[in-house]
Amino acid sequence: MVIPFFREILRNLGSYFLMVYYSILGISYLKREEILKQLEFFAISSLFIVALAASFTGMVTSVQSAYQIRGLLPLDLLGAGVGKMVTIELGPVLTALILAGRAGAAIASEIATMNVTDQLDAMEVMGIDPYRYLILPKVVVGTLVTPLLVVFADFMAILSSAIVSKVMLDVEYSTFLRSFQDYFYLKDFLGGLLKGGVFGFIITTVSCYMWIASREGARGVGLATMRAVIYSSVFVLFFDYILGSLIYG
Repeated sequence: MVIPFFREILRNLGSYFLMVYYSILGISYLKREEILKQLEFFAISSLFIVALAASFTGMVTSVQSAYQIRGLLPLDLLGAGVGKMVTIELGPVLTALILAGRAGAAIASEIATMNVTDQLDAMEVMGIDPYRYLILPKVVVGTLVTPLLVVFADFMAILSSAIVSKVMLDVEYSTFLRSFQDYFYLKDFLGGLLKGGVFGFIITTVSCYMWIASREGARGVGLATMRAVIYSSVFVLFFDYILGSLIYG
């Protein structure tokens, strides 16, 4: 019972790395049209939901941080605390989980549906490499765009936090920003960007790989979509711990 379980894990890992390898082989054949198409899908279409989630996260972070430090530390340090939490942890992870639920599900559903309807086989018959045409543009754009979305999420979270700190906690904007600047370290910011790039790679590759679940027919499309979201989210949190330990440990 245990041996078949580990054999299945090893088989899936091998298939996953082969998919990544075959996709990377076509890096020189990337087309501008596909890059722009995926750029619109990943970046432009995700801006609103990322801005909304990051803004509310910044608000609640400000309120809860004030609750935690009140009586222990002056509220003048609120900007430093919020800035640290957002740039190191909340910005990258929140953005990645949003993309896992939005982009990851869409990617898995698209490729799984193409597999069920034999479109992938038709592409191979016509001499079109599915790895190069379908998977590679998604992986490249996802890996490069996610750090940019992390920067946008950081900005929205800190901005909303500063507004809430002023309106609800009577912390002046200048005080909040000065505190943020005094304790801002480039390492924290760059670490968050690195996390974003790794998370983007994980989300796109895992979601692309989930088309194998669609072998079960129409039901498999839903199964592939569900697995893409779950596995991507779990791996994001796992590698968040790994990267956090390596960068800040």
